[in-house]
Amino acid sequence: MLIALFAVVPPAARGQAAVADNQLRVGLTIGSTSFVGLTVEYFWDVRRSVDLSLGTWSLRDFSVSGVVKQYVGGDDNVRAYVGLGIWNVTAWQEEGRGTAFILRAPIGGEVGGRNAFGAELSVSKALYIRRSDPEDDTPPAARIVPLPGFYYRWAAR
Repeated sequence: MLIALFAVVPPAARGQAAVADNQLRVGLTIGSTSFVGLTVEYFWDVRRSVDLSLGTWSLRDFSVSGVVKQYVGGDDNVRAYVGLGIWNVTAWQEEGRGTAFILRAPIGGEVGGRNAFGAELSVSKALYIRRSDPEDDTPPAARIVPLPGFYYRWAAR
């Protein structure tokens, strides 16, 4: 997906910035780390940002994700990114509270600059799980899980 997005951008347009240094974007997400969430993304330069997402799957859980992103290619309208971060999910059930720490590597693209629509595929791998049942000490699954997500972000400043 990343290669396809990079390939469709004309070479002459790849050097232009879609956002400015020290820009803050706020947005809404659907999917990926939560069913619905709120995201804050801060760009410290034109191609690099840090992204903090807060959300929930069912209102009985809380999801927090932090990712560092590197944007590649693109012009003011279309660009792609790769990222790496950590995701924490905490859920409350009748048996108790469970939590998981997950390594997350989103790959995505967006259309727009200061206000953008985007899609990503978050490649995720569980690092640690504490299940709500205190007697269940099953280790995290070894598989890698792809989770799709969509977002809209607008420039807060």
